[in-house]
Amino acid sequence: MDTFLSETETTALWLTLKVAIWSVIVSILPAIAVALVLARGRFPGKSVLDGIVHLPLVLPPVVVGYLLLVLFSRNGPLGLWLKSHFDISIAFSWQGAALASAVMAFPLMVRAIRLSLEAIDPGLEAAAKTLGAGRLRVLMTITLPLALPGLLAGTILGFARSLGEFGATITFVSNIPGETQTLPLALFSEAQIPGGEAAALRLTLISVVIAFVALGASEFLARRMRARIGLKERGAS
Repeated sequence: MDTFLSETETTALWLTLKVAIWSVIVSILPAIAVALVLARGRFPGKSVLDGIVHLPLVLPPVVVGYLLLVLFSRNGPLGLWLKSHFDISIAFSWQGAALASAVMAFPLMVRAIRLSLEAIDPGLEAAAKTLGAGRLRVLMTITLPLALPGLLAGTILGFARSLGEFGATITFVSNIPGETQTLPLALFSEAQIPGGEAAALRLTLISVVIAFVALGASEFLARRMRARIGLKERGAS
């Protein structure tokens, strides 16, 4: 790979993968929790929560990045609290890039998981409860296993979305080579340099290949899990 990419481009590639992986790691449990609330909950303000969750999909990414900067800068309310209590500074770091990617990918993850949860037959959960299973046991043994295709799809969609995150990232953590410069930011930098067209094209091709692999894996795993769950349900019946 080093013969195909420069050292800066290779660093950007590995940083992009690290950022995308961590963005999914920090998002998956909150996404499951919010999807459960939206799929199963009945409470005033549910539509407001739904709107807030999906707000990053309709807001310009630069706005999301600016809000993160306001909140997590060293003088921001959350940034000041993290710095004073844990000596952590997220702004202008790769951790901040992961946070920005997580925020932008979160609605996609929630939506995929929510649709999978809403497709589950409520009678299966009700039957388990009549047999004495508590809510947590029903969740762990019935709900989440049946929602696994949506969980996998949401995870990989979130990963793929994180790979291409640009606007919120560059606003929140800037474009620092070796620290916050992911593939989209490296491509942007190369496109601004005279004679950087070849490098920009290489980074574009790599981004397209990674995105296609992620989306293909999402579809393949979702189909496999749906087929396996269908076979188990037919066997049980």
